Amino acid sequence: MLMHPLLARLKQRHPDSFIDVLAPAWTEELLRQMPEVSNTITNPFPHGSLQLAARFSLGMQLRNRYYDQAIVLPNSLKSALVPFFAGIPIRTGYVGEMRYGLLNDARKLDKHALPLMVERFAQLAELPRDAISRPLPQPRLLVSQEQSQPVLDKFGLTLEKPVAVFCPGAEYGPAKRWPIPYFAELAQHLQQQGYAVWIVGSRKEQEIGDKIVALGNLSTRNLCGSTSLGDAISLLSCASLVVSNDSGLMHIAAALDRPMLALYGSSSPGFTPPLSQQAQILKIDIACSPCFKRECPLGHFKCMKNLTPQMVAEHIPASPSL
Repeated sequence: MLMHPLLARLKQRHPDSFIDVLAPAWTEELLRQMPEVSNTITNPFPHGSLQLAARFSLGMQLRNRYYDQAIVLPNSLKSALVPFFAGIPIRTGYVGEMRYGLLNDARKLDKHALPLMVERFAQLAELPRDAISRPLPQPRLLVSQEQSQPVLDKFGLTLEKPVAVFCPGAEYGPAKRWPIPYFAELAQHLQQQGYAVWIVGSRKEQEIGDKIVALGNLSTRNLCGSTSLGDAISLLSCASLVVSNDSGLMHIAAALDRPMLALYGSSSPGFTPPLSQQAQILKIDIACSPCFKRECPLGHFKCMKNLTPQMVAEHIPASPSL
């Protein structure tokens, strides 16, 4: 979702352009909802895997598409290989990991001028010496009732009650995840307030969801691992409240402009905030946070443990609404 303003700006500058996106297969349903995207190309390479011969092969396959420019968002050397092998004339990205040559439009990042990741991505849509175009368009997704109703029917869900959706996962690591018992306690509180509670996430979060249900929330629906990304987007669009760690689903909920409580621990809302006026950022200010580590390096995990369910419950909107 943080890439969406970049795509919008490219389309604004080049209205007749065709924009293809090379990305992991799991992102395809999300990218299909972005009108700026013409086509998706599956990136088959696992994180950290070089697979030089396979990258060369993919690059050669893309040569006959005659792209004018490639914009490389990751800062790794590996991510710049396919555009180089594809012979794309302009290869744009930030300096990093000795990518000179692989990128021929290598930009130096000014972190102070562009503190947000979404700004850093959007800057790459501009010419090398041009300032970022402001105001920056906000990432936005629209899901109609006609789109969401089949998903509700698929899982036997209704909107008879206001819905709170929990997103308890965070792919980066446990230091970004609010404790499971805290989610369970908040679920009980919300159900007492008349909410239905759904838990959304990947198969990796299925066990987390099961534990939340087991801790006194038998009426809570754990949908982790049961939904596609497209299903999850539709379900989030139905939420009167989203409670989420700093994660991809948090950014999707922000793009859907749902009321949200965004929980931060080891990461920083100064870098990857939810881009929505309806999002409330909740965090504990302690000296060691943000550390940007996968696990708490000090072992106490105070940045999340000190953010109690009672503190979070105080920020629940008084009047649920869609």
